[in-house]
Parts: sequence; structure tokens; C-alpha cells
Amino acid sequence: MDSGFYAACTGLLAQTQALDLVSENLANVSTSAYKARQASFHTFLAQANIEPASLLSHAVNDYSILGNTSQSWLQGNLERTGNDLDVALQGPGLFAIQTTSGVRYTRNGNFKVSAKGQLVTANGDIVLGQNGPIPITSGKVSISTDGSVSINGALSGKLRIVDIPPQDLVQENAGVYASKANAKPSTGTQVQQGMLEGSNINAVQASVQLITVQRHAEMLQRALSEFHSEFNRIAANDLPRL
Repeated sequence: MDSGFYAACTGLLAQTQALDLVSENLANVSTSAYKARQASFHTFLAQANIEPASLLSHAVNDYSILGNTSQSWLQGNLERTGNDLDVALQGPGLFAIQTTSGVRYTRNGNFKVSAKGQLVTANGDIVLGQNGPIPITSGKVSISTDGSVSINGALSGKLRIVDIPPQDLVQENAGVYASKANAKPSTGTQVQQGMLEGSNINAVQASVQLITVQRHAEMLQRALSEFHSEFNRIAANDLPRL
């Protein structure tokens, strides 16, 4: 019985962690260039060295554990905004940005001009060009498909767009990634001015997944309640007889 109790505990913990992931995805459906995170599970068989194991033994000794999380790097839809400082990436590249924690990477091209006249992200992080921050003075801003930024026809800088293998990226917050791998200049990415990449989350699928995970968690909570009631019965009725 205690094996079943622990199996239900680990299962509930795994479903709670999965619920956090699905909730995070739903919360970022409208976040530009956000990439969905997905959970994968594996089971740990307690007392695996005891053979032969019956089907019932497998059922109560299989502990469900959150094995890993992965990121879906499918391209989101490009949505036209008409804002000259909005840029979307078509291809695998990422923008390099300077944060208080160091150089980070993002695909969210919702940029603006800081009080210092530099191109920055919506959160105020400096957007890096090939030679550092990109100055933005008054005038018509044009951004070509190779990332060159011009003001009234005069070149102001060029966006630093890099390629990093997805497995070498670690998400720090919504759409911002850290990496210890060497970032290489992107060769297969084009910049689209006046557009933003949408998230790659299917809102309907994510909502169904949320309901499914919630129901699994509720079933495991009921199982734990049953185990707890049985433990109390044993403690109250059987143990005093020993």
C-alpha cells in the first residue's frame, strides 16, 4: 500500500510540474516569438531488482517522474504591425541583446528607442549590432533583410543575428535565452521590417492539454486521499491489536 501511496505522490508532483509548463504556455500565447515548452515523462520502477514482478506490482511501484522539458522551435506566424522598429526573423537566427546578466538571445523583435538614442528591446535591454549598440537618431528608419539599419538612407549599424543550436539554449524568462555555446553569424535568416513573429502556441491544443493535466492531477489527489484514509484506519483499528 505504501508503494501505491508513493507512486501517487510522485505522479501528482509530475503532473503539477506539467501544469506549470502548460500554464506558462497559455500565459504567453500573445508573446511575440514565444516558443512552446513541452514536458516529457519517464517511470522509475521501485524494487526493480525483485523478479518476477506481477502486473499489480508494476502498477503500484511505477513512479511517474518529469524526465525533461523541451522547446518547440517551429516558426510562428509573421504578423504585420506597420511599426518601423518592429522586426521579425524568418529563419533560425536570434537577436543578440545586452542585459544586466550579460549577452542574451531572443527572437522577439519588438524594439524601441531608449532615452539615450539606442535601439533597445521592450524591456529596455540594448539590441546589439555587429559593432555594439545601434544609435537611432530622428528620421526615417529602414531595416533591410540582412539586418542593416539606416536612418534617412545613412547606415547606422547592422543587427547582430546569430545561429545557436537549440539544445545549447537555456530559457531564462519569456523568450530570452542564455547560452555558453559559440554564437555564429546567421546565414539562413532574413529580417522583415514592420512585422513581428507570433508565438508558436496553438491556444486550443494548449487549453485541452491544461484540462487533461488538471484531471490527471485531481485523480491522483483523490488516490492520495484514499491512501491517507486507509492509513488512518489501520492506525486506529489494527495497530492497537499488536
